[in-house]
Amino acid sequence: MTSSLLADLNKAQQEAVQAVDGPVLVLAGPGSGKTRVLTHRVAYLIKEKGVGPFNIMAVTFTNKAAREMRERLEQLIGEGPTTALTVGTFHSLCTRFLRRDIVHLGRERDFAIYDRDDQERLMRRVVRELSLDEKKNPPRAILSQISSAKNELVSPQEYARLNRSYYDEIVVRCYERYQALLRESNALDFDDLLVDTGRLFTQHPDVLAKYHKRYHYLLVDEYQDTNRAQYVLVKHLAAQRRNLFAVGDDDQSIYAWRGADIRNILNFEEDYPDAKVILLEQNYRSTQTILDVAQAVIAGGAKRKRLKQLWTERAAGLQVTLREGYDQNDETQIVADEIARLVTSGDYRLGDCAVMYRTNAQSRALEEALITRGLRYQIIGGTRFYERKEIKDVLAYLRLVYNPYDSVSLSRVLNVPPRGIGDRTENELNRWAGELGVPVYQALQELALEGATAASPSQAQTHRAKSSFNTRTRNALLSFLGLLDSLIEVRASLDLPTLIDTINERLDLRETLLREYGSEEGQDRWSNVQELRNVADEYSNLPREVQLPTFLEEVALVADIDNLDRQSDVVTCITLHQAKGLEYPVVFLIGLEEGLLPHSRAQNDRDQLEEERRLLYVGMTRAKERLYLLYAFRRTSYGRTNPSTRSRFLSDIPPDLVKSPLQREQTTVSPSTQFAQRSTYNPPSFGSRARSNPSRAARKRERRPSGPTEASFFSGQLVRHATFGEGVVVSSKLVENDEEVTVRFGDRERRLLASFARLEHVEG
Repeated sequence: MTSSLLADLNKAQQEAVQAVDGPVLVLAGPGSGKTRVLTHRVAYLIKEKGVGPFNIMAVTFTNKAAREMRERLEQLIGEGPTTALTVGTFHSLCTRFLRRDIVHLGRERDFAIYDRDDQERLMRRVVRELSLDEKKNPPRAILSQISSAKNELVSPQEYARLNRSYYDEIVVRCYERYQALLRESNALDFDDLLVDTGRLFTQHPDVLAKYHKRYHYLLVDEYQDTNRAQYVLVKHLAAQRRNLFAVGDDDQSIYAWRGADIRNILNFEEDYPDAKVILLEQNYRSTQTILDVAQAVIAGGAKRKRLKQLWTERAAGLQVTLREGYDQNDETQIVADEIARLVTSGDYRLGDCAVMYRTNAQSRALEEALITRGLRYQIIGGTRFYERKEIKDVLAYLRLVYNPYDSVSLSRVLNVPPRGIGDRTENELNRWAGELGVPVYQALQELALEGATAASPSQAQTHRAKSSFNTRTRNALLSFLGLLDSLIEVRASLDLPTLIDTINERLDLRETLLREYGSEEGQDRWSNVQELRNVADEYSNLPREVQLPTFLEEVALVADIDNLDRQSDVVTCITLHQAKGLEYPVVFLIGLEEGLLPHSRAQNDRDQLEEERRLLYVGMTRAKERLYLLYAFRRTSYGRTNPSTRSRFLSDIPPDLVKSPLQREQTTVSPSTQFAQRSTYNPPSFGSRARSNPSRAARKRERRPSGPTEASFFSGQLVRHATFGEGVVVSSKLVENDEEVTVRFGDRERRLLASFARLEHVEG
């Protein structure tokens, strides 16, 4: 039985799977089969070592990774044992722990989870309450400071002790009030899920002992991405038996901006001196040429735990293509043209291609190019389904039905649909609730009681502060309270889909959307609401009492990448950070320029520069067969167009691994390439358009080897460019083993590299 589990593993993978007891660190290069190792290790523990599935916990960083792990485990050990395992992300597992044990911290189990939008809404309220200038103190920036503090386990009190500036003092005040409002709303933000679980384990050893008794083996994926809070959680859970199996790659640590600390993986052997360290270096994804290019880039960096030498049994494959576009529009048009060529050739589908970039803003020009070419695509990281207004509104009502003290959700739908409650009324309601020292929902109840007292003078009078709302406003607020209370009343008797139907009916939501947005857009938004109802159907098989909280919890924890559709035949457009963990036959990396990659924020920080280098490495190693590296000669940013400098990281790539568009693709002996070489059809080179009857001079230049020793173009010469049309050479000079040609096309001059531009001589 052992041989069947280990049969499809290489020697290093087998060693990792069989290293059962004690701390183990697996340094897994990209595409080296780390998920296979993780799943086979779990199967090995269960089938060969007799460990109960109930005693194993596996922690991932994305829901996608958790789903993939479960699917593979079902194939290895069956559905029953897989169901008994604890597999999930840090946040989902901490949520599970807190639902059970947060009462030890004096909190309620039915807490809401605030996403980024909820947090910003709450922080805007904090900024207003503290009479701060929102332009000088942006809520998002303050939240970023607070999140960083939480990731480092720094409380408001500790932050106050450490503050060194006036801005720090503002952050402290906002931090304290923000946490107070979270508690008042019975809510936790994402960081609190980790922090409060760590606090639970630290302050209540008896609770931690319960988890020690259950979990004998702990597996952690992507260990290089752990922050301080996650690191402490892992230390807590592994403290007794020390059976920690950490898998990661210091060369792929790219999330310092959200708190990840590369020192956690670099110092693993200091934390666990008896740890066994295993390297996974055999790659099953990319060609050797792609691996060599990626390793040349990463080798130029520092702070590496072990030097890994990635290798593959696959052929060397095609050279990597490096290409300069004139500007961002030309750059993305080159990409669209090449995708169209590859698809037309029949070798690839649109779904085989991905375009990756450093910043979301780069997707605009890319979208335009793909639309112009008629190529279907998906943008990952745009407006997420669960961030659409109509979806957020329905979710807010659901959250209020579950937890009416959720002040952010209450604020969101206080006037949805419109009922005459404006910002001034909401601010006064918040002020009055603060004066009473109660949550907003309780203040609404006080308002109802106040009305009842006024109607029945014989009732006992309260000494609490009176509201100042006029009759119309009071009636609108009480109408909302009545709607909310009626939904709370029926919640327990309805399953989740029916509850959503009930909310939609009582809000008359379809007619409201049609009235507010018009027939076409209104119907689209109503269709989104119906899709939310379809999602809710998937929870109908759960016990009725857990349908709503489970649904709300999983919706709150969904990530951009979880919405990635790999089934549709579309080009994927995605940031480099989001692309980690994915792979595609064809990958285009665009915007490889100073200021973009490395990003301008990293220019003067060595650690940030190293992370930018690792980010490029991650992008390169997403490619299986073809890798294209692109940059622009000029780029427009914030309305200004300036010359660009190609990324410093590109200079680390050996020239023989990269081809220019004028060179024919060179490869080794893969069958598909042999067929292409035998074919009489010679496709146009990357980024070009097909041309008939090229001139003799052009054919002569195409035969010219790279690294010219003399210029081939001269002032006054007529030339043709595939994109810019006909022009006149202004000047030409040799630069870096290439020829830089300045050409006037109409009223614009463009500087082009001859090896990339494929200029044709026009007979005059």
